[in-house]
Amino acid sequence: PTSLSFCPIFGAMGRSGDSAALVALVVSGVALGGVLGLLAVTALGPSKKKRQGFRDDDEEDDFREDLRKRRQLREIIADEAAGMATGFSMDEAREKADAGHEIAKGIPPAEVLSALQKGNIRFWMGTPSRPETSAFERRALISKQFPLTAILGCSDSRVPTEIVFDQGLGDMFVVRVAGNCLDNTTTASLQYAVYHLKVKVLVVLGHEGCGAIKAAQLPDLQIANEPECLGNLLSVLKHGLCDSSLKAVRDSKAHDREAVTQNVKRQVEKLTEDEGMMQKVKKGELIIVGAFYEISSGIVDFFHEVDAIAARNIAAQERAAPMIKRQPSRGVLTRLGDEPKL
Repeated sequence: PTSLSFCPIFGAMGRSGDSAALVALVVSGVALGGVLGLLAVTALGPSKKKRQGFRDDDEEDDFREDLRKRRQLREIIADEAAGMATGFSMDEAREKADAGHEIAKGIPPAEVLSALQKGNIRFWMGTPSRPETSAFERRALISKQFPLTAILGCSDSRVPTEIVFDQGLGDMFVVRVAGNCLDNTTTASLQYAVYHLKVKVLVVLGHEGCGAIKAAQLPDLQIANEPECLGNLLSVLKHGLCDSSLKAVRDSKAHDREAVTQNVKRQVEKLTEDEGMMQKVKKGELIIVGAFYEISSGIVDFFHEVDAIAARNIAAQERAAPMIKRQPSRGVLTRLGDEPKL
């Protein structure tokens, strides 16, 4: 106790032997200091020196946008924390769903495609946001769904679509089947997504090392020995592959990629035969695009894009007019109409 006599308060406590009060005061002081420090950091944000260290205006804009989103996220967390304490009604859940639906309606297809590309970048860089939903958000999804993207992907367990694009519940309408091919069932599912759910982007997603595409390149007699339904599927896939061009590719990895991308292009082109979908494409309401997922790197390449420009290219070709040329959107390698069909 005498060691604390330099402070009248501590000295008094020491002399009185009130050790419990002393401990309580010390702990309270530390806790209060920590809270004040946290509030100061939150309020002030990055230091002035940090704010002035931008290389260009774009970097500063990105920083400010990120700061705005973080503040918005804190507000959402605070609102949901308050909601968790009081509970949510179904009316409130429906209101949230309706508000989200209205926002989704105003997002253009090009922005949706860009968001997919950014989500994949987060995935393969190992910095996914893993957008989990709260109990309130899950309850809001009971009344309606309004995904912005439809995916025709492969059933392969190594290609979990939502994870690859860092998307959450209600973000994607996913149809998965071996070889990501179109038949009555998969076509009907995608038509439902386009005509009724009003998705903005339709992606046909192939992937590295697809077993269905490899099996489709087997001899006809070997395919005929498979169970009937599986054999029929492989025969359909085989019909969409160009055997002569594949034989010219000697490297095994390049051969694998060429076969998968040929199949993806074939499925994209079959989707363009749907007049209703193409009307939406021409109006700028829908983008159809192919993609290739490389399992080894996690990267998705987009190609064979069908948008309003590509639709005009196709129409121009059908009229035997000079083809309209334009570069595909950023992050997309090729546009349908800029290369010959298979």
